[in-house]
Amino acid sequence: MWSALRRRQLDGRHFRRQYPNGPYIFDFVCLTAALVIEIDGPSHDQTVEYDLERTEYIERQGFRLIRFSNDDVRENLGGVIETIRQALNTDSGER
Repeated sequence: MWSALRRRQLDGRHFRRQYPNGPYIFDFVCLTAALVIEIDGPSHDQTVEYDLERTEYIERQGFRLIRFSNDDVRENLGGVIETIRQALNTDSGER
């Protein structure tokens, strides 16, 4: 995933990886688009309440959140990237 996002490869957007924000670390974030991307493994099936709190925190900070499973990234990276591209192109304004 990182190899597809780094170095402004996706529509010239700058992404950061493992970005600390408050009590959390975002997997990937594009600050100018206020977009957080989280990649969830199978353990997230056991952490539904934690993930809900995390999502609420991220949204309170003014970010939009997209979640993908590890399987999505591994088996359909092109589709994942296209979903991210669409989210970037429908952002509500630059920061």
